[in-house]
Amino acid sequence: MAETLNRPDGRLDDVSYDQLRQLVGLVDYDASKDPFPVRAMDAVEFVVGNATQTAWFYQVAFGMRLVAYSGPETGRRDRKSFVLTSGSARFVITGGVAPDSPLLDHHRRHGDGVVDLALEVADVDRCVEHARAQGATVLAEPEDVSDEHGTVRRAVLAAYGETRHSLIDRSRYHGPYLPGFEAAQSTVERPAGAPARLFQAVDHCVGNVELGRMDYWVDWYNRVMGFVNMAEFIGDDIATDYSALMSKVVSNGNHRVKFPLNEPAVASRKSQIDEYLEFYGGPGCQHIALATNDIVATVSAMRAAGVEFLDTPDSYYDDPELRARIGEVRVPIEELKRHRVLVDRDEDGYLLQIFTKPIGDRPTVFYELIERHGSLGFGKGNFKALFEAIEREQERRGNL
Repeated sequence: MAETLNRPDGRLDDVSYDQLRQLVGLVDYDASKDPFPVRAMDAVEFVVGNATQTAWFYQVAFGMRLVAYSGPETGRRDRKSFVLTSGSARFVITGGVAPDSPLLDHHRRHGDGVVDLALEVADVDRCVEHARAQGATVLAEPEDVSDEHGTVRRAVLAAYGETRHSLIDRSRYHGPYLPGFEAAQSTVERPAGAPARLFQAVDHCVGNVELGRMDYWVDWYNRVMGFVNMAEFIGDDIATDYSALMSKVVSNGNHRVKFPLNEPAVASRKSQIDEYLEFYGGPGCQHIALATNDIVATVSAMRAAGVEFLDTPDSYYDDPELRARIGEVRVPIEELKRHRVLVDRDEDGYLLQIFTKPIGDRPTVFYELIERHGSLGFGKGNFKALFEAIEREQERRGNL
């Protein structure tokens, strides 16, 4: 089945059904039986200290396109918001303008970070009714917002920490993003020979919560959003000699939206989750995985633009057990070694992945690049190598 997916906003009109299955793990399911039918990620919104510069960074370093803007010039006096896209992935970069803006207070508490994991839903009112019945906190009741491009129905739910989930139905809207935003165009030119697009979709978004709260939030997503449990990593699965954490993964019915949830585990030293909670000032979104169909080209372009990635020692690639376990993959092992890309295989196929260092001043938010070939996993075979690389960075920062 290889027909083209067409959406009202045109964001996926060049991604085939089969490609999308590889990128975001699409599975068949009956939305009519889902109490909270989520279609896809709508947007990831960040609150940052300088939205103008951050939006420029994502265009230069991540190859994203500027498509919409809202700010003082459009009548929004207290903030600036830039909407960036890459394939179906959409980031909204927001910063406070007015000195008394609550956005600046949020940034003082948390630094640059994710404030909203917005979800595209078919029926906002149905979702809110179910969420409320399950005890969720509704931050904003369903409402219509309109302009000359049509009408968007939206509402907002509270999640872990100060993270929220906006629920968006844009089926009656044909503007660049939301009412109040104007179309905008990138002025950043891509380097000659660079890929037209460095990633195609958001694969998953990882949340960190306090010790003892992971199961609470897994249950919350099960009850409130009808998400299903997809994977669980505990004990030796997800530990090194010094630090440990626990992780469970929830996803919506069609597996387009996946939220791993982490909590620290008791260990001899501070884990990456402890470090995040300390420097972010509480629970929040730790990293975002971006799906690419050519990880080597993406990593090369991002490195050339100044993005720093975690290092992996040569011994990882020279391990005969690794080579025997992964078998033949699209990129030769020596090429993966040169770019420091990790590889893992499970019963469904294999994946290639790599992680950036934290992209801001605080050691909080970072990114994963992932290229899937059948595997719907999260690189379990790479956990030890990954966490040891993170620990080396923690030690350099004096936070281990």
